Amino acid sequence: MTRPPSPASQSTPAFEPPHSIAIEGPIRVGKSTLARVLADRLHARRVFDPEDNPFLADFYREKPGSAFRSQLYFLIERHQRMMEAQRNDAAPLVSDFLFEKDKIFAYINLDNEELKLYERYFGMFAAALKPPDLVIYLQATPEVLRERIAKKKSPAEKQISRAYLEEVVRAYEHFFFRYSSSDLLVINTSEIDFVERNADLQQLLRRLQEPVTGTQYFLPLGAPE
Repeated sequence: MTRPPSPASQSTPAFEPPHSIAIEGPIRVGKSTLARVLADRLHARRVFDPEDNPFLADFYREKPGSAFRSQLYFLIERHQRMMEAQRNDAAPLVSDFLFEKDKIFAYINLDNEELKLYERYFGMFAAALKPPDLVIYLQATPEVLRERIAKKKSPAEKQISRAYLEEVVRAYEHFFFRYSSSDLLVINTSEIDFVERNADLQQLLRRLQEPVTGTQYFLPLGAPE
Protein backbone atom coordinates (compact mmCIF):
# COMPACT_ATOMS: atom_id res chain seq x y z
CA MET A 1 0.00 0.00 0.00
CA THR A 2 1.35 3.43 -0.91
CA ARG A 3 1.75 5.85 1.95
CA PRO A 4 0.44 9.39 1.51
CA PRO A 5 3.22 11.95 1.30
CA SER A 6 4.24 13.46 4.61
CA PRO A 7 3.57 17.19 5.19
CA ALA A 8 7.29 17.88 4.94
CA SER A 9 7.46 16.32 1.49
CA GLN A 10 4.48 18.21 0.10
CA SER A 11 5.57 21.22 -1.93
CA THR A 12 4.15 24.63 -1.10
CA PRO A 13 2.91 26.52 -4.14
CA ALA A 14 5.25 29.32 -5.11
CA PHE A 15 4.02 32.81 -4.31
CA GLU A 16 2.79 34.68 -7.35
CA PRO A 17 2.73 38.48 -7.09
CA PRO A 18 -0.63 40.20 -7.63
CA HIS A 19 -1.52 40.74 -11.27
CA SER A 20 -2.73 44.30 -10.77
CA ILE A 21 -1.44 46.76 -8.17
CA ALA A 22 -2.62 50.29 -7.41
CA ILE A 23 -0.54 52.67 -5.30
CA GLU A 24 -2.31 55.43 -3.41
CA GLY A 25 -1.75 58.24 -0.95
CA PRO A 26 -1.76 62.05 -0.76
CA ILE A 27 0.40 64.35 -2.84
CA ARG A 28 4.21 63.87 -2.65
CA VAL A 29 3.95 60.64 -0.66
CA GLY A 30 5.93 58.73 -3.32
CA LYS A 31 3.25 57.03 -5.44
CA SER A 32 4.77 57.55 -8.88
CA THR A 33 8.30 56.63 -7.77
CA LEU A 34 7.15 53.35 -6.26
CA ALA A 35 4.96 52.60 -9.29
CA ARG A 36 7.92 52.99 -11.63
CA VAL A 37 10.12 50.73 -9.49
CA LEU A 38 7.48 48.01 -9.14
CA ALA A 39 6.59 48.10 -12.82
CA ASP A 40 10.26 47.61 -13.73
CA ARG A 41 10.69 44.76 -11.23
CA LEU A 42 7.48 42.98 -12.29
CA HIS A 43 7.89 43.73 -16.02
CA ALA A 44 4.45 45.31 -15.77
CA ARG A 45 2.56 47.89 -17.73
CA ARG A 46 2.39 51.29 -16.04
CA VAL A 47 -0.57 53.60 -15.74
CA PHE A 48 0.10 57.03 -14.29
CA ASP A 49 -2.29 59.62 -12.91
CA PRO A 50 -2.75 62.56 -15.31
CA GLU A 51 -0.48 65.49 -14.46
CA ASP A 52 -1.57 67.87 -17.22
CA ASN A 53 -4.98 68.88 -15.86
CA PRO A 54 -5.54 72.31 -17.45
CA PHE A 55 -7.87 73.39 -14.62
CA LEU A 56 -5.59 72.49 -11.71
CA ALA A 57 -3.70 75.80 -11.49
CA ASP A 58 -6.99 77.73 -11.28
CA PHE A 59 -8.19 75.29 -8.63
CA TYR A 60 -5.12 75.92 -6.47
CA ARG A 61 -5.80 79.66 -6.87
CA GLU A 62 -9.38 78.96 -5.70
CA LYS A 63 -10.94 80.36 -8.86
CA PRO A 64 -14.75 79.89 -8.78
CA GLY A 65 -15.97 76.88 -10.77
CA SER A 66 -12.49 75.44 -11.21
CA ALA A 67 -13.00 72.64 -8.67
CA PHE A 68 -15.78 70.99 -10.66
CA ARG A 69 -13.95 71.36 -13.98
CA SER A 70 -10.75 69.97 -12.49
CA GLN A 71 -12.57 67.04 -10.85
CA LEU A 72 -14.47 66.09 -13.99
CA TYR A 73 -11.27 66.21 -16.05
CA PHE A 74 -9.54 63.85 -13.62
CA LEU A 75 -12.53 61.50 -13.58
CA ILE A 76 -12.68 61.20 -17.37
CA GLU A 77 -8.91 60.88 -17.81
CA ARG A 78 -8.52 58.27 -15.05
CA HIS A 79 -11.37 56.21 -16.43
CA GLN A 80 -9.99 56.31 -19.96
CA ARG A 81 -6.50 55.29 -18.85
CA MET A 82 -7.74 52.39 -16.74
CA MET A 83 -10.10 51.17 -19.48
CA GLU A 84 -7.25 51.12 -22.01
CA ALA A 85 -5.00 49.26 -19.55
CA GLN A 86 -7.62 46.66 -18.64
CA ARG A 87 -8.55 45.79 -22.22
CA ASN A 88 -5.42 43.65 -22.45
CA ASP A 89 -4.64 42.08 -19.10
CA ALA A 90 -2.05 39.54 -20.25
CA ALA A 91 0.79 41.42 -18.53
CA PRO A 92 0.82 42.65 -14.91
CA LEU A 93 -0.41 46.18 -14.30
CA VAL A 94 0.86 48.83 -11.87
CA SER A 95 -0.90 52.18 -11.50
CA ASP A 96 -0.09 55.13 -9.25
CA PHE A 97 -3.76 55.79 -8.54
CA LEU A 98 -6.89 53.92 -7.53
CA PHE A 99 -9.91 54.94 -9.57
CA GLU A 100 -12.19 54.91 -6.52
CA LYS A 101 -10.05 57.56 -4.82
CA ASP A 102 -11.43 60.14 -7.23
CA LYS A 103 -14.34 60.42 -4.80
CA ILE A 104 -12.04 61.52 -1.99
CA PHE A 105 -11.35 64.83 -3.70
CA ALA A 106 -14.88 65.21 -5.06
CA TYR A 107 -16.31 65.12 -1.54
CA ILE A 108 -13.73 67.64 -0.33
CA ASN A 109 -13.94 70.09 -3.23
CA LEU A 110 -17.46 70.03 -4.71
CA ASP A 111 -20.68 71.55 -3.45
CA ASN A 112 -23.89 69.53 -3.10
CA GLU A 113 -25.29 70.29 -6.55
CA GLU A 114 -21.96 69.53 -8.24
CA LEU A 115 -21.71 66.28 -6.29
CA LYS A 116 -25.09 65.10 -7.57
CA LEU A 117 -23.91 65.45 -11.17
CA TYR A 118 -20.47 64.02 -10.39
CA GLU A 119 -21.99 60.93 -8.74
CA ARG A 120 -23.95 60.09 -11.90
CA TYR A 121 -20.80 60.07 -14.02
CA PHE A 122 -18.73 58.27 -11.39
CA GLY A 123 -21.27 55.45 -11.10
CA MET A 124 -21.28 54.84 -14.85
CA PHE A 125 -17.49 54.90 -15.13
CA ALA A 126 -16.74 52.78 -12.05
CA ALA A 127 -19.09 49.98 -13.13
CA ALA A 128 -16.88 49.22 -16.14
CA LEU A 129 -13.62 48.82 -14.17
CA LYS A 130 -12.21 45.90 -12.20
CA PRO A 131 -10.66 46.55 -8.77
CA PRO A 132 -6.92 45.81 -8.43
CA ASP A 133 -5.67 42.68 -6.68
CA LEU A 134 -3.59 44.76 -4.27
CA VAL A 135 -3.65 48.38 -3.14
CA ILE A 136 -0.59 49.89 -1.47
CA TYR A 137 -1.64 52.87 0.63
CA LEU A 138 1.24 55.21 1.45
CA GLN A 139 0.69 57.44 4.47
CA ALA A 140 2.58 60.50 5.73
CA THR A 141 1.86 63.33 8.12
CA PRO A 142 0.92 66.75 6.71
CA GLU A 143 4.23 68.14 8.04
CA VAL A 144 6.27 65.56 6.11
CA LEU A 145 4.23 66.13 2.98
CA ARG A 146 4.77 69.89 3.18
CA GLU A 147 8.52 69.33 3.43
CA ARG A 148 8.42 67.14 0.31
CA ILE A 149 6.27 69.67 -1.54
CA ALA A 150 8.85 72.35 -0.72
CA LYS A 151 11.65 70.16 -2.09
CA LYS A 152 9.70 69.60 -5.32
CA LYS A 153 9.56 73.39 -5.89
CA SER A 154 6.39 73.26 -7.98
CA PRO A 155 4.82 76.76 -8.12
CA ALA A 156 1.29 75.31 -8.27
CA GLU A 157 1.82 72.92 -5.36
CA LYS A 158 3.26 75.66 -3.16
CA GLN A 159 -0.18 77.27 -3.21
CA ILE A 160 -1.70 74.30 -1.37
CA SER A 161 -2.71 75.50 2.08
CA ARG A 162 -1.85 73.69 5.29
CA ALA A 163 -5.55 73.33 6.12
CA TYR A 164 -6.35 71.75 2.73
CA LEU A 165 -3.44 69.30 3.00
CA GLU A 166 -4.58 68.24 6.48
CA GLU A 167 -8.10 67.73 5.16
CA VAL A 168 -6.81 65.53 2.33
CA VAL A 169 -4.78 63.38 4.75
CA ARG A 170 -7.83 62.89 7.00
CA ALA A 171 -10.01 62.01 4.01
CA TYR A 172 -7.53 59.37 2.84
CA GLU A 173 -7.41 57.83 6.32
CA HIS A 174 -11.20 57.67 6.47
CA PHE A 175 -11.46 56.19 2.98
CA PHE A 176 -8.97 53.41 3.56
CA PHE A 177 -10.26 52.61 7.04
CA ARG A 178 -13.40 51.39 5.25
CA TYR A 179 -11.78 50.04 2.10
CA SER A 180 -12.33 46.32 1.39
CA SER A 181 -12.50 45.90 -2.40
CA SER A 182 -8.89 44.63 -2.63
CA ASP A 183 -6.11 43.35 -0.41
CA LEU A 184 -4.52 46.39 1.23
CA LEU A 185 -0.96 47.04 2.44
CA VAL A 186 -0.65 50.20 4.55
CA ILE A 187 2.77 51.85 4.78
CA ASN A 188 3.48 54.94 6.86
CA THR A 189 6.28 56.76 5.06
CA SER A 190 6.70 59.57 7.61
CA GLU A 191 9.77 57.91 9.14
CA ILE A 192 11.08 56.18 6.00
CA ASP A 193 11.88 57.47 2.54
CA PHE A 194 12.15 54.89 -0.22
CA VAL A 195 12.58 57.72 -2.73
CA GLU A 196 15.84 58.92 -1.15
CA ARG A 197 17.01 55.84 0.83
CA ASN A 198 17.64 52.64 -1.06
CA ALA A 199 17.66 50.51 2.12
CA ASP A 200 14.04 51.48 2.81
CA LEU A 201 13.09 50.64 -0.76
CA GLN A 202 14.77 47.23 -0.63
CA GLN A 203 12.88 46.29 2.56
CA LEU A 204 9.61 47.23 0.91
CA LEU A 205 10.40 45.20 -2.21
CA ARG A 206 11.18 42.17 -0.05
CA ARG A 207 7.85 42.57 1.74
CA LEU A 208 6.03 42.58 -1.59
CA GLN A 209 7.47 39.16 -2.34
CA GLU A 210 5.16 37.80 0.36
CA PRO A 211 1.36 37.53 0.28
CA VAL A 212 -0.89 40.34 1.52
CA THR A 213 -4.27 39.13 2.78
CA GLY A 214 -7.00 41.51 3.87
CA THR A 215 -5.51 44.65 5.42
CA GLN A 216 -1.92 44.46 6.64
CA TYR A 217 0.63 47.03 7.83
CA PHE A 218 4.31 47.30 6.94
CA LEU A 219 6.89 48.76 9.31
CA PRO A 220 10.48 48.49 8.03
CA LEU A 221 13.22 47.32 10.38
CA GLY A 222 14.80 50.29 12.09
CA ALA A 223 11.75 52.53 11.74
CA PRO A 224 10.38 53.94 15.01
CA GLU A 225 7.46 52.07 16.55
